[in-house]
Amino acid sequence: MKLNSLQLCNFRQFYSQTPLIKFASGEQNTTVIYGNNGAGKTTILNAFTWVLYEKFTAAFANPQLLINQRAIAVAKIEQAVECWVELQFEQDRKLYQLKRKCYAHKNLQQQIEYTPTKLFMLVAGEDGRWYPTLEAPEDIIERILPSSLHQYFFFDGERIDGFFRHNQEANLAEDTKELLGVKVLDRGIEHLKKAKKTLQEELYDLGDTQTKHLISEEIKLEQVKDSLLTRLQTITIQIEQLELQKSNLSQQLLKISGAAQIQELKTKLLQQQNQVKQAIVQSKKNLKQKLSQAAYLIFLPTINQNFINLLKQLRDRGQISTGLKQEFIQHLLDQQSCLCGTTLEPDTEAYNNVKAWLEKVEIRNIEEGAIRLETQMSTIDSQIADFWQELDSQQSQINHLYLQLNHLETEIARTNKQLKSYPNQNIQQLQQKIELIEEQLKNLILEQGENQQQQNDNLAQLTKITTKISKHRITEKKQKLAQKRINLTQESIIRLEEVRSRLEQQFCLALQQKVQEIFSFISFTPYIPKLSANYELTLVENTSGIEVPVAASTGENQILSLSFIGGIIDRVRQWSRRNTLVGYDSSTFPIVMDSAFGSLDQIYRRQVAKAIPKLANQLIILVTKTQWQGEVEQETRQRIGQEYVLTYYSPKNNCEADGITINQQYYPLVKASDNHFEYTELTIVEKNILQ
Repeated sequence: MKLNSLQLCNFRQFYSQTPLIKFASGEQNTTVIYGNNGAGKTTILNAFTWVLYEKFTAAFANPQLLINQRAIAVAKIEQAVECWVELQFEQDRKLYQLKRKCYAHKNLQQQIEYTPTKLFMLVAGEDGRWYPTLEAPEDIIERILPSSLHQYFFFDGERIDGFFRHNQEANLAEDTKELLGVKVLDRGIEHLKKAKKTLQEELYDLGDTQTKHLISEEIKLEQVKDSLLTRLQTITIQIEQLELQKSNLSQQLLKISGAAQIQELKTKLLQQQNQVKQAIVQSKKNLKQKLSQAAYLIFLPTINQNFINLLKQLRDRGQISTGLKQEFIQHLLDQQSCLCGTTLEPDTEAYNNVKAWLEKVEIRNIEEGAIRLETQMSTIDSQIADFWQELDSQQSQINHLYLQLNHLETEIARTNKQLKSYPNQNIQQLQQKIELIEEQLKNLILEQGENQQQQNDNLAQLTKITTKISKHRITEKKQKLAQKRINLTQESIIRLEEVRSRLEQQFCLALQQKVQEIFSFISFTPYIPKLSANYELTLVENTSGIEVPVAASTGENQILSLSFIGGIIDRVRQWSRRNTLVGYDSSTFPIVMDSAFGSLDQIYRRQVAKAIPKLANQLIILVTKTQWQGEVEQETRQRIGQEYVLTYYSPKNNCEADGITINQQYYPLVKASDNHFEYTELTIVEKNILQ
């Protein structure tokens, strides 16, 4: 976050709008604002925290009284007086303008009433215009510089020793995690744990018992299918072999004298029997086809009569024409002559009367459809008669074929009996063998049919089972996917926790090293800062070779705090340049510090003045003349880019005037007010042209 400018309006001591306070950056990154006690230095510090977070430092008295007293005093009753702070800053090459404002007015009882504060944020577009941000201003600020960390960048130098008191180590650890981006890892780990729980519940719901049962059923059905297929193949071979044996035996019968005539007759009868059977099959097929195509006709007579009655009613009501055709009427109009002989000249009454019939017969399509249906319905009766007649004919033919079949079977049985009782024993034996083979064939063909039916049923069940298994295999895939996701989630959690642990350890060690480096530069004592894993900062001395804790003074705690803040900023800045884990651009940090050198002695003041401009990218120091002059001014002068003086106007007539000389120019710090109001004005210090 690079601070560009700040402006106040009716904010505490500052009446009306202040000049724009521009902040230095770059090589001369230090902005100094001079002011006596009570002139408004703490007010400027709190203007930052108010506009950014609506918070105040501990030293800011009566934070509820924000409005400038002079602005309220000169306003009329119920007249609203605005109070605002506007901050302009840059982040990620975007220029933001942030403004928080509120209103106050005096009521009839001379009491001051405030409105709630409102926050506005604009971002500069590429075209140079300002646009409202798409996100809430609070979210953007929180992402750039979290509110939990603001105390490390906007602080009262006389009170920073309290950072390490009151058991605040836990807050330091958490706040530092926020800076590091470790909180992002924490949130990621928590999210993964929730995702893992959801996946485990999903896996439990899926289950796999039913899949195993279905696969077992499928295996059994496939075994039955294979067994039936094997048996059918065996039966087919046996039938072929028996048919061959039967044919051979029949040939032998033909070769035996006396039996040939009977066998030839039997062969002829068998051929006829086969033809009759085929004829019966074909006749039954024809009968089925006729029934499927025309059986519906027998249900139509009632519907036909209802249709005719409906048509008659429509015609009686004139809703369907009685046969008058559009073409006929149009022909009369074209010929300009009516059937009665009247001349039909256009626009005459007779012409219009005939033309009106055109509209009455506009439903020609309906009429034609009705006529076609009427015609078709009139043939239904004859079609029904034809259907019954053909049905009787097919049935009669089938009956006749069955009579033929019975006759042939009787004849075949007679020939078999003749052969079986023939005086020649060879003929009898051959006939007995043939009959035995025919009996075997009969049984095999029967078994073949049964097996074929079983095979069809088995295949139908197998198809159903296969379909179910396919569905459950999809479920199984989901199970495997869910388990895979659970494993990956757990592995991710472990990895993230490891990354987080290493980040914290590495950062903590690097931070301790930097804190020691800064503290050693500022302090003349041999004390060494020690940072625990919980970010507990202590001082130890090791002159005897054994580390011994040191009870730090207030000044040493201030230096320790400054070292810690400087270390935090430096490490996070370095860290963010190497890691993308940090969610915000931490390479630029400001420090706004009030009373930076208040309780420090001369040596420490000089050392802090040397060190502090190097701690942050921008440094804004709010100091009194006493805190500034001397060693601090000497060490800081070359880093100053902007300077301002706060002139306090006192309502006291006998107030002692005060001032400060900067760049050989005198600036008043305290003056008597000429309007009996207390207020502060901000003056820009002119730069020394010789610098």
